[in-house]
Amino acid sequence: MSDEDLKAEIERLRSENAALKKGAASGISMKVSEKGALSVYGMGRFPVTLYKEQWLKLLDMSADIRAFIDANESRLKTKS
Repeated sequence: MSDEDLKAEIERLRSENAALKKGAASGISMKVSEKGALSVYGMGRFPVTLYKEQWLKLLDMSADIRAFIDANESRLKTKS
């Protein structure tokens, strides 16, 4: 590799690193898994991975989930 190629590669890696750091600062990130599912990172030790139709079904239930959380507030724990 020439000096110019190395400099271009270093700049590309710096940009990629900055983008990764920016995503890590927000805490939650998403990616498509090898099997075509949606993985959400940053919620816990492991990603939450569901297929598209599973995510859509869960999102459709968001009001029910919030109501359940409100109804069971005293029994549910909070993780920091």
